Amino acid sequence: MRYFFYLLMIAFLSVMLFWGMKAYSEAKAYEKTTHSLVAEMSPEKLAKFQLKELAATVSLGFYKNKTKETLDVMKEVQQTERVQSRKYALYALIPLLGILLSYFFTSLRVFTFFNALAALITLIMGLVTPIMMVTIHKEVEYLGDVVLSFESKSVLGSVEKLFSNGDIIVAGVILLFSVIIPIVKIFSMLFVSLFMQNRFAHTIVKFFKLIGKWSMVDVFVVATFLVYLTVGKGDVSRAEVEVGLYFFLAYVIVSMLVSLSADKMLHEERERQTIASA
Repeated sequence: MRYFFYLLMIAFLSVMLFWGMKAYSEAKAYEKTTHSLVAEMSPEKLAKFQLKELAATVSLGFYKNKTKETLDVMKEVQQTERVQSRKYALYALIPLLGILLSYFFTSLRVFTFFNALAALITLIMGLVTPIMMVTIHKEVEYLGDVVLSFESKSVLGSVEKLFSNGDIIVAGVILLFSVIIPIVKIFSMLFVSLFMQNRFAHTIVKFFKLIGKWSMVDVFVVATFLVYLTVGKGDVSRAEVEVGLYFFLAYVIVSMLVSLSADKMLHEERERQTIASA
């Protein structure tokens, strides 16, 4: 029965990883298609488009604006990719509920181990998948909605851009609290679950319990980062949350539960040792 449970947990993790990769692929495709559409909304392209629309109107149907037909197809593809990315992200997070519910059916040690692996998957997906799409646009007479700026980045991609732009402090804070500390924390919880008798296990849990009050800094940093990207550079900014944020928030929740589980696991182990030595 125990081995069947382990196989079930591994199956849940495999499903999470599979659909997570599918969500990442569709999110990147959506990003690429949106970038192509935005390129068609520059002042020069819109001017040419309006001239073709005028020609199509004057010709009474003898001339067709092929650019319009191409854009309509791209918009359909874009919408499909957007829906698919969110659907696959949901498929990836559903097995996570099964892994979390294992708390009621197994030991704290096993729960901590498999949920730490689940946290690792959601963290990786949250770091590499686009997290926010921001466009700065302006309504121009005769041309329509002109896009002045377009950004769509993952957390890692944004850190790289901030470093290259010289915003070292902002990039460093995001890198520390959203990448380095989460990775160290996950592998520490895996170590604790595998070697809970090790004298370092208690020290590790105490350390992360000590900085537990900073656990929401991950979310704060992401929120700050999103605000930083959306500060006004034009007349209007349009921000759209992408699936990377869902994965990252899932990591934050699972990570907090894993920390609580590890702390409780070591507390019970300490009590057993005390009773055994009495």
